Amino acid sequence: MRFVRRLLLGVLIVGALVLAGTGFRVWQVARVDDRSHADVVVVLGAAQYNGNPSKVLEARLNHAKSLYENGVAGHIVTGGGRRAGDRYTEADAGARWLAAHGVPRENVIEVDEGTDTLGTLRAVAGEVRARGWRSAVIVSDPWHSLRARTMAEDAGLTAWTSPTHSGPIVQTRQIQLRYIVRETGALLFYRATKAPTDGIGITEDVAAGR
Repeated sequence: MRFVRRLLLGVLIVGALVLAGTGFRVWQVARVDDRSHADVVVVLGAAQYNGNPSKVLEARLNHAKSLYENGVAGHIVTGGGRRAGDRYTEADAGARWLAAHGVPRENVIEVDEGTDTLGTLRAVAGEVRARGWRSAVIVSDPWHSLRARTMAEDAGLTAWTSPTHSGPIVQTRQIQLRYIVRETGALLFYRATKAPTDGIGITEDVAAGR
């Protein structure tokens, strides 16, 4: 019985250390804004409404536009497919917004696939590599950065992150803490299963207070 108790205690301690360490890495990478030159800037999709980006997606697009204008990359890739009942894809909504805000249409590449981060990044990686490119700056929300970078690298890209620090997801400490907890669990789940994890935890609508 003493051995069993010690074994259980050891398992609990290791589990707590893994959780704490992963949570710290999520928080740490969220603070990194790497604007090194890359082949492309990749904007991960978020909700759109009849072709109009949600506030979350608009914040990502605005940040990607800033990176493009500052010479970080010569092309922006918008990713994300169509949800049931939608007329537009997330990628299409993003491309339309960028074109309307001064980014030349020929420098925007739509990848209209994926209804989760993993599916989107696999489709994006295939398109990027087909064009002979390898490196990408991933634009998403801060707490999403580590999982997105991990998935992009697993899909064959050399990736780093430049997260947006505006929009509903970064407005309050409460939302930030909830996302760190959510992303810690999602990243651990992905590493263990290599399966999509976007359905775990809170939603964009909750984060935006809708």
